[in-house]
Amino acid sequence: MLMIHTSPLEQPGTGDAGGMNVYVVESAKRMAAAGVKVDIFTRATSSTLPATVEIADGVEVHHLVAGPYQGLAKEDLPGQFCALSAALMREEALRTQGHYRLIHSHYWLSGQVGWVAAERWNVPLVHTMHTMAKVKNAALAEGDTPEPDGRAIGEEQVVAASDALIANTEAEAASLVGLYSADPQKVHVVSPGVDLEMFTPGNKKSARKVLGVREDAILLSFVGRIQPHKGPDTLIRAAAEMIKIEPNLRSRLEIAIVGGASGSTTEPSRLRELAAWLGINDMIRFVEPTDRSHLPEWYRASDIVVVPSHSESFGLVALEAQACGTPVVATAVGGLRTAIRDGISGLLVDGHDPKSWASVLYRLAIEDERRSELGRGALEHASHFGWQATAEKMLAVYDSLLSGSAEVRSFA
Repeated sequence: MLMIHTSPLEQPGTGDAGGMNVYVVESAKRMAAAGVKVDIFTRATSSTLPATVEIADGVEVHHLVAGPYQGLAKEDLPGQFCALSAALMREEALRTQGHYRLIHSHYWLSGQVGWVAAERWNVPLVHTMHTMAKVKNAALAEGDTPEPDGRAIGEEQVVAASDALIANTEAEAASLVGLYSADPQKVHVVSPGVDLEMFTPGNKKSARKVLGVREDAILLSFVGRIQPHKGPDTLIRAAAEMIKIEPNLRSRLEIAIVGGASGSTTEPSRLRELAAWLGINDMIRFVEPTDRSHLPEWYRASDIVVVPSHSESFGLVALEAQACGTPVVATAVGGLRTAIRDGISGLLVDGHDPKSWASVLYRLAIEDERRSELGRGALEHASHFGWQATAEKMLAVYDSLLSGSAEVRSFA
């Protein structure tokens, strides 16, 4: 597996680390448990990193030295494609010929390197986009920067070079075909999963005690990287509108923004300034990225988890929250339409108008029975998305390529 621009060892929720990191690690672990050894190659960002780190039986992370260790942003990495490809070739040359049966690249930067390696080693290339420039640019958030043309062109090249493309949802598959001219026969839909042993229902009172949240608070939580694309400002603006609907709500409403800056490091400051301008900074709690083992406490403590993304290939946070029995209110875009069953496990909102969001969140916040009903639906819905099923379906795609089968495999 290739994930060049972010390491599986990094803390999700900060920098460029997010759902893709979880996706790669969890699927690799399940594949290894099924007897398939997985080597994950990423770029070394420190001279102190060991060349190889084992993260599970049968799963190793290998660090490729390419360019300076620090100071390179994700946008700078295309200039290191040659160095990255050469470093990967050296790694493969140390192994017996035919050691790798298949390459699975994640995100377009990895796809560019995977394209070269797959042709050199004469093995199939499987690619997962995770996000796409053309989709993101069609739904830019205020203050967000459009993805450059170079990325869209690079993505088109990877799509054309890949032997199979893994899409998270049918909607993403349609985007690959419609926006990138992907061969429909090569597109396979495999839904991401959730760790159903880690993310489980728990005692809300106990979780709030651990996190320092008042027992009678109405807690709305955002979990993820703090960037315009993820829309945390929508939650803050909606909270201000909720107070207008019901001023007495102010004494109970708490908003938790759990995560770190991604891309622009000024975004958290911008959000704090927004909250102060709206006069609700006392209601907003910014929380540093937390270890995944502690995330269930935030989900359990929350009355509602809010996912106001402008586009989303899937939305693992939504699935994790639901696995903890917490309803989710999210934007009706992309993979969130699959991750959430509207009206059953959560609610979907069109657009990002703060008043619309405030109306939905306010009604759900004050209706305890409705939240409990959605919480039960959330738990049931999430139960169908274990990582084991994801890995099994992905391995089936690999098998079809390695056996030369032309069978179309689509797994919702």
